[in-house]
Amino acid sequence: MVDDDRERGRERWDDGLIARRAGERAAVAEEGLPREPQEEDAPPLVGGSYGRPLRSRLDALHELVGLSRTRVESEALAEAGRVLDEAAARQRLSSRHTVVALAGATGSGKSTLFNALAGVPVSETGLRRPTTSAPIALSWSEGAAGLLDRLSVPSRLRRRPLAGGAADTELQGLVLVDLPDHDSAVTAHRDQVDRVLGLVDAVIWVVDPEKYADAALHERYLRPFAGHAEVTFVVLNQIDRLGNEAADLVLDDLRRLLDEDGVALGEHGEPGATVLAVSALTGEGIPELRELIARFVQERTAPERRLAADVDAAAARLRQAYVADGRPGLDERARDAFTDRLAVAVGAQAAGEAAERVWRRGAIRACGTPWLRLYRWYERLRAHGSTDPHLATPVEDELTARQRVEQAVRIVADEASRGLPAPWAQAVREAAERGAEGLPEALDELAVSLGDPAARPPRPAWWPAAVLAQAVMTLLQIFGALWLVGQIVGFVQPGLLPPVLVMLGGIIGGPLVEWACEGAVKGPARRYGQEAERRLREAAAACGRARVLDPVAAELMRYREVREQYATVVGTRPSAARIVGGGRAGTSRLGATRTGARGR
Repeated sequence: MVDDDRERGRERWDDGLIARRAGERAAVAEEGLPREPQEEDAPPLVGGSYGRPLRSRLDALHELVGLSRTRVESEALAEAGRVLDEAAARQRLSSRHTVVALAGATGSGKSTLFNALAGVPVSETGLRRPTTSAPIALSWSEGAAGLLDRLSVPSRLRRRPLAGGAADTELQGLVLVDLPDHDSAVTAHRDQVDRVLGLVDAVIWVVDPEKYADAALHERYLRPFAGHAEVTFVVLNQIDRLGNEAADLVLDDLRRLLDEDGVALGEHGEPGATVLAVSALTGEGIPELRELIARFVQERTAPERRLAADVDAAAARLRQAYVADGRPGLDERARDAFTDRLAVAVGAQAAGEAAERVWRRGAIRACGTPWLRLYRWYERLRAHGSTDPHLATPVEDELTARQRVEQAVRIVADEASRGLPAPWAQAVREAAERGAEGLPEALDELAVSLGDPAARPPRPAWWPAAVLAQAVMTLLQIFGALWLVGQIVGFVQPGLLPPVLVMLGGIIGGPLVEWACEGAVKGPARRYGQEAERRLREAAAACGRARVLDPVAAELMRYREVREQYATVVGTRPSAARIVGGGRAGTSRLGATRTGARGR
């Protein structure tokens, strides 16, 4: 008898037995089972528009993906791209419909609950497993063909419920999809479940007292989709097999498991998943479930809630690619340290000291006594075997030390990338390495173009006067000596004191002039050396900034941009007031309903 009823029910829902257009409507009127309208019958579909918060988050996610394509691995961005594609696809379809999937394990009574909500045996039920082999759609209003095409539900499996009653009016806009068993032994069935669950607006998980704690359900679906609690219903079916106390205990344990999965429960007016106990076989709790679904559908916010949860999930997966520890970047201290290292590498300080020494040496050589200059020439000749003054100062084979430059770049790259997420830290290091490839050669050319400040130091204006004074002192010594010689040979009248005084004046005046010049040259020589060091330091700093610091700063700026976009993606979306029917208060009402039913 059951098989005959099932066959008759199957025949009533077989679209192949119903004629089209006028004949079809007449046949349907006789049967009392309106069909799902075909594409040509459906009114034009007008996609809705998302609210401003969700639009802002989707726009930011789009910008985030665009700015990150060359920095973050494509696998990490794949989920974000899928969310954007699904958001665009869902927006083009009907905003007047809410697609709710009915999912569950084998034997949970999912198809029986589907038929109970439909009011007629739409989905096949029975002991044979798996019973449901393909998604079956039940639409309470027209215009859902595009949504069902997106779910790949065949036309022959699209149904309409029985007409009549206030419940049908309340459920206008609902598209209920009965899925195959998620634990089916057939791989294709499980693949269909996973595919459809990624496209629907909400899901009703049907569990039974035996499999409500099944690890496959919690680990594969409920835990990964914990962030979708606002569009999730968890229905404990077959409570007619339990007593009052046992049903309450199972319901409480189910809530505990959901809490461990991270699924927020919609209790005490808070947004979250709805948990409800029903019996699809006896009809217990079905009116409450229909009422909750009707209120949920009439809100017409399920698509946005689902997409917002998808964006949350995508942002959570991308968190390690965008969230840094601390405040990464280059501060003034790091920049100055990099400039100091380049200055050491290019020899700016040594060049300044050499310029200062050459200035002072030139002043002493120009203003010193000829006897002292002759002595120093002799000392150099004896020490080096040559009169070349440049050999007194050791020179390096290269103008810059390549290892010092590479070390400076490596240190500044490490400081700039410290705390950054791995993709952006790698991008910063690569930018610094690219700039360091030609930096030593550029610094060499820079040093050559600036010239050796010690080669031809400028002379101060008072040098000629000092040289003239030193010449006068030397002439006095020579004149005094000749005067004495003239007295000795008899050319000049004897008189020892005057020539001696003249010679002493020259002998004492020469060192005094040299000492005065040496003291006077200290300040200008120091300033000349400092100026030479400053020019070389600034030139090296400009070269390092153009080749290393600016590319690194550009990468850091790009990271700040994507970080701002990521902050917008994460957002603080306001949770809409969620329908609450499965809290403890709901349990008390259900207990009263169950008791009343038994009393009657």
